Amino acid sequence: MSVEVVQKNMGYLLEGPHWDDVTNTLLYIDIYGKLVHSFNPVTKEAKKVMVHDQVGAVVTTSSGRTLVSVGREIGLVDWETGTFERLLEIDMKEGTRFNDCKCDPAGRFWAGTMAIQDPTKSSAETEKGQGSLFCLHHDKKLNECVQNVDISNGLAWSSDRKTMYYIDSLTYGVDAFDYNIKTGEIANRRQVIKVSQSDGIPDGMCIDTEDMLWVAMFDGWSVNRYNPKTGEKLRSIKFPTKNITSCCWGGANRDELYVTCAKHFLNADELEVQDTAGSLFRVTDLGVTGVKCDVFKDI
Repeated sequence: MSVEVVQKNMGYLLEGPHWDDVTNTLLYIDIYGKLVHSFNPVTKEAKKVMVHDQVGAVVTTSSGRTLVSVGREIGLVDWETGTFERLLEIDMKEGTRFNDCKCDPAGRFWAGTMAIQDPTKSSAETEKGQGSLFCLHHDKKLNECVQNVDISNGLAWSSDRKTMYYIDSLTYGVDAFDYNIKTGEIANRRQVIKVSQSDGIPDGMCIDTEDMLWVAMFDGWSVNRYNPKTGEKLRSIKFPTKNITSCCWGGANRDELYVTCAKHFLNADELEVQDTAGSLFRVTDLGVTGVKCDVFKDI
């Protein structure tokens, strides 16, 4: 196994990596930097677009466009003009913003929210119960599927398309729902993984072809692999900085794990030691392949 930095010191709070199979590029965001990034690991071509508010997530669409959640809005980024086109604004609770979002295998856009953080406080001090998990359908119909969320984060779907996995970070676990791929309905919520607080705060998540979950551990220096059937931690990949935020599979064979992290919450002494904070990492030679990043199905 090899852990390497592929882009160093790219921002404050890097999040939401999404691999575009069509262009073989990695998309990711910097929440506090209000930036959407694109990076081709082969050509090293890098692009970025600044938006008008904190950005929560980025995905691609079935027509090849780039969909982002910004503040309370969902819209499109144009890489050529560097502009943002708003598609809709969500009537969400005052004082909240989008956080982690992801597309399901049917092409719906699942968008989580959380309370807007005081930048001087840690994630563990975020006001609880202010967030929700929304589902945006292809016809722009929006459902609020989960309420009273602390910090809405990682999402993943099982290979049989019958289970959705979900992280509400301050519950220190991973939950599962029964999932109906035809309607997008979820039911029967239960916790399948319990995370020890000494391991950090569970953040972003992805799934591999063996249906094992890979969870980024904020304040935990690691990405951990879990078996959601047993709750067992199978493996832990360590990084040289502690605030690991998210991960996704990429590369031509989907055998590379791309990992984001944050530097915003570190003090000067920590930053001196953790000089790769705010960087983009790649992990190779894991002996496992991942599931593709699903895209939003255009109307």
